[in-house]
Amino acid sequence: MSIVRKSPVPHDIDIAQAADVKPISEIAGRYGLDERFLEHYGSEKAKVRLEFLTDPLSPKVKRAKYIDVTAITPTPLGEGKTTTTVGLAQGLGFIGKKAIANIRQPSMGPTFGIKGGAAGGGYSQIVPMADFNLHLTGDIHAVSAAHNLCAAALDARMYHESRWSDSYFEKLGLKKLDIDPYAILWRRVMDMNDRTLRKGIFGMGGLENGPLRETGFDISVASEVMAILALSSSLDDLRKRLGKIVVALDKAGKAITTEDLKVAGAMTILMKDALKPNILQTLEEQLSFVHAGPFANIAHGNSSIVADRIATRIADYVVTESGFGADMGFEKFMDIKCRASGIMPDAVVLVATIRALKMHGGGPKVTPGKPLSTAYTQENLELLGKGMANLEAHLGIIRKFGLPAVVAINAFPTDTAAEHELVRQAALKAGAADAVVTKNWALGGEGAAELAEAVEKACSTPAQAKLLYPLDLSIKDKIETIAREVYGAGTITYTKEASDAIEKFTSLGYGNLPICMAKTHLSLTHDPTVKGAPKGFSFPVKDLRLAAGAGFIYPLTGEISTMPGLPSVPAYMGMDIDTTTGMITGLS
Repeated sequence: MSIVRKSPVPHDIDIAQAADVKPISEIAGRYGLDERFLEHYGSEKAKVRLEFLTDPLSPKVKRAKYIDVTAITPTPLGEGKTTTTVGLAQGLGFIGKKAIANIRQPSMGPTFGIKGGAAGGGYSQIVPMADFNLHLTGDIHAVSAAHNLCAAALDARMYHESRWSDSYFEKLGLKKLDIDPYAILWRRVMDMNDRTLRKGIFGMGGLENGPLRETGFDISVASEVMAILALSSSLDDLRKRLGKIVVALDKAGKAITTEDLKVAGAMTILMKDALKPNILQTLEEQLSFVHAGPFANIAHGNSSIVADRIATRIADYVVTESGFGADMGFEKFMDIKCRASGIMPDAVVLVATIRALKMHGGGPKVTPGKPLSTAYTQENLELLGKGMANLEAHLGIIRKFGLPAVVAINAFPTDTAAEHELVRQAALKAGAADAVVTKNWALGGEGAAELAEAVEKACSTPAQAKLLYPLDLSIKDKIETIAREVYGAGTITYTKEASDAIEKFTSLGYGNLPICMAKTHLSLTHDPTVKGAPKGFSFPVKDLRLAAGAGFIYPLTGEISTMPGLPSVPAYMGMDIDTTTGMITGLS
């Protein structure tokens, strides 16, 4: 790709929009993805038809080494995990390997809120970057439509059941569901941050607009439909999972599903194209699958199984990422995604930054939009050393799953060589297979070549990957295994609501599902203000929710919101478009 690197590196958007983006069919062809399996959305992006997986001429078994990129507990600014994921794929390409980067599609809520774009950064980006960060091929819109169709179907059924007799429904070939209006589990969604919609009274304005009830909105990427999209292995699997969604309980306490509402088929129609994974490319022309975007602090935070199944058959290396730290996305990657897909990783990359480690050592608060304290921009080996406990804790989490870990020290211009060496030595002492400084933000694949070589070496010995818990443990035992073994908790407490939910879900036959913990990503604990790696703390479980179609139960811990709000200075304030050239600014 004809990118001329400059020093200093220009603004991200200038790099992405100046790129000579090759036709996606050309990139796909280099990996053996024939044109007949592509559905084009313009020349630069496409969907891959799922027929590839069943075609007689397609590869049938996993060929690639499979690497997950995770991180230490991040600052609110993020530590460059996506940039490292893209950079590692580029670095593997730089050393002569055929690599693919598999990542999630970002929600427009965080894009316009705090984070801005999520396509990587510097010379390690996915292009076309604006398409990546915004509508792409409409998958998130399909999730929103399918979810809200279900919400409308539920409210409509309650309304009509309040008006008509059992015999009337029998004439229609339907059975009254006797929905309990105080046991509704399904809210509405939209792909934007809007705290005003978290709670409200719906159905006001008379009987025709009812039923009147308190409900609200979640963000689309927190929808169970999004989690199902990421975990489905085929259209048939998608249809079955959508049919298992529990939307409410009846007055006898039994589960009411989308199948009972007879809406699952229509939801599948809305989702059928969204199931086909999207392909784009890196700035150095590696193929990238960008598919699904479940939240990592609420859902399982990983890209799709179908993308991984295709990618691992056509590449030497597939690099994927799991949301936030090893305590969040990586644990869920293993215990939920890998359990469902059957594809186990060969190695893990743990991203660390000097600033995050200093924060865990007791450094000043890091706030988006405000300048960093000099504690983070000047050498401070003492503060950095105190923060190593967090790095060690995350390496310990990865070790519990039987996998080798390579620490990627994501370099920033204010870092010093002494700081990098201190982290490197601490990582090796804590059991990392290797620890290297990465400079792919400034140098692209060349800046990640050492990381690529370390990962290649880590993958050379067959991994002994294992899961944290068996599914036949009780719900409480699985929650407590994660809380103690991964987070370092001592005691686990339950509210009455949580205990009642555990009893209810068990009695309904859902006790053998894996656990998808909903907690803050800013701490190993439930409290985002607690840094480092505390041990023996009390871990509160406030409530539990059921995602029967996705196939997990998610406990709510601490203060977790399923609908984010906008900050005082949202990212959209810095975004604009040149109406003459079409050049977008600020989306990075």
